[in-house]
Amino acid sequence: MKRRAAIQGLLAVPAMGLVSWRGAEALPATPACADDHEPTPEQTAGPFFKARSPQRVSLLEPGLPGPRLVLGGRVLTTACAPVPRALLDFWHTDDAGQYDLSGFRCRGHQFADASGRFRLETIVPGAYSGRPRHIHVRVQAPGGPILTTQLYFPGEARNAGDGLFSPRLLMEVTEAGGERRGTFDFVLQGRR
Repeated sequence: MKRRAAIQGLLAVPAMGLVSWRGAEALPATPACADDHEPTPEQTAGPFFKARSPQRVSLLEPGLPGPRLVLGGRVLTTACAPVPRALLDFWHTDDAGQYDLSGFRCRGHQFADASGRFRLETIVPGAYSGRPRHIHVRVQAPGGPILTTQLYFPGEARNAGDGLFSPRLLMEVTEAGGERRGTFDFVLQGRR
């Protein structure tokens, strides 16, 4: 009986470290970070990039139809450290698959917070002429090189036939209450 009590006592010690002093609140989980954090693959910007997009975290505008999407994630180094103040410049089509070439509809840039986190409110872009739905993005650490890439939606029939599609650029997408939530972490090369 003494042996069983001793083993139970030893097993309880690590679990006690997960509970606060008051015993009522669990500590938040440590974010996971893979040891083999490879840089996010580059892709073409395509012909529709426009410089000097407005700084904003929401691309939603009155009269902009389409299912809502909230995209969030982090900008990290290959060593899994956050990249504070990373510049993220997003652009995509409207829900009819058209890019705005005269203004800045569905275009905007923002800066990651001190923890490398970003959050973008927008719509699900439309597909066009053989391309699957995708979101263009340029990501740049302060003073670093620019990563230009595209993010893709899982389950799109056109993904398989697209010459640019990469499964490494798939967002994780969930749906709740009529709103889609996408997640993607960008990893910048050469930063420690």
